[in-house]
Amino acid sequence: MAKTIVITGASSGIGAATCYRFLEAGWNVALLARRLEQLEATSSGYSNAINLVCDVTNEDDVKNAFAKTKEQFGAIDALFNNAGIFPPGAPFDEITLDAWQASVDVNLTGMFICAREAFRHMKDSGGRIINNGSISAITPRPHSAAYSSTKHAITGLTKCISLDGREFNICCGQIDIGNAKTELLENLIKHSGEMPTMDVKDAAEAVFNMANLPLSTNILSMTIMANKMEFVGRG
Repeated sequence: MAKTIVITGASSGIGAATCYRFLEAGWNVALLARRLEQLEATSSGYSNAINLVCDVTNEDDVKNAFAKTKEQFGAIDALFNNAGIFPPGAPFDEITLDAWQASVDVNLTGMFICAREAFRHMKDSGGRIINNGSISAITPRPHSAAYSSTKHAITGLTKCISLDGREFNICCGQIDIGNAKTELLENLIKHSGEMPTMDVKDAAEAVFNMANLPLSTNILSMTIMANKMEFVGRG
């Protein structure tokens, strides 16, 4: 019987690439995002997909999306908790409260809501939650206090879910992705200059490998990055 994964932020970038990887492997995939047209473009031609318009900051949206996924496929085996935003960079003293709050709402609260709903659906039969942390969860870029603070918080969330999930056979791990070539990164390159990148398909492959582990095994933290990016030591 095919397994089922819910992928948030599925309309573009890492989320879309990960959807393709799982769909091609025969998994049932629930694609969650706010833009239906992009979801339909990603899932076109696949009978093992369901497109669900969902704002991850809206509790009712998330509950309905997971309920529809279970109704369609019968069970939820995994969640790739990927939806996030990267607000415009700014020196710390110039960050607006609106930018800060938007980051917290989507990158932290949205991930909490989705993980909590997945946890509820997995309590009876186990499952796996994979949180997209970003390399900014370890080492931030300059002028990214709002984004990087939320990503550091995901590390704490991941550990708490992992700990609380043990008795229910629910695994939770975090993947920190550095410089996967997406539209978001290309926009950053336009403002910051050229930087080493890696194929976004490689990030999707890492998520796929994490999801396929038996529930007796967990990767608590994985870092996957463009080999030559300035991250380790002096780059």
